Amino acid sequence: MTDRKAQLAENLARVEERIVSACTAAGREREEVTLIVVTKTYPASDVRILHGLGVRHVAENRDQDAAPKAAECADLSLTWHFVGQLQTNKVRSVASYADVVQSVDRVRLVTALSAAAEREGREIGCLIQVALDAESGERGDRGGVAPDGIEELADAVESAPGLRLGGLMTVAPLAGPYAGRQRAAFDRLMEFSSRLRGNHPAANMVSAGMSADLEDAVAAGATHVRVGTAVLGVRPGLG
Repeated sequence: MTDRKAQLAENLARVEERIVSACTAAGREREEVTLIVVTKTYPASDVRILHGLGVRHVAENRDQDAAPKAAECADLSLTWHFVGQLQTNKVRSVASYADVVQSVDRVRLVTALSAAAEREGREIGCLIQVALDAESGERGDRGGVAPDGIEELADAVESAPGLRLGGLMTVAPLAGPYAGRQRAAFDRLMEFSSRLRGNHPAANMVSAGMSADLEDAVAAGATHVRVGTAVLGVRPGLG
């Protein structure tokens, strides 16, 4: 076993223990939570090692890094999640490899993604990114739609060819009433998820929580946690 493989295996085991403990504390089954490893800034060789260790969901936030990495790992059985703010000029590239786009936050992006998915002959899962720090009708600094815009976006995704409405995503806000209150933020996201499922029953994914706060996300009911540093470490990445 190479040093890097041993390091990643040890880190993965530690994260797995945290998820299991969080599920136990919340009275949930481990199978209810999917681990997505955020591989941004790390090389395709790490993605290959992670796949060999059983990881099946990986995430990227920049198309210029993700596209060549996904191409290099095209022979692996992986689900690729795009989690960064997505500009419409990058949509065609992202649609060629992303299985799920977790950062849908405006109707214009839905329209562009739909056209690109149709062109590629693919179905792309979409999560609506919710900005919990946004005032009504505004978007937060880290992307996302204000809570009162969720339903409009959900309807747009559900009616768009080539797209599938998966659910909701958030990043714990750095400002506003939920800053530093991750559990409260994730609880709030779950409230929005419950409302969304009233009209869109299949939209049951809730992506929340990262390396520092995955326990809060699991406790709140998240179905997916996005973990980067805790698995890959803090060594310098590419470029």
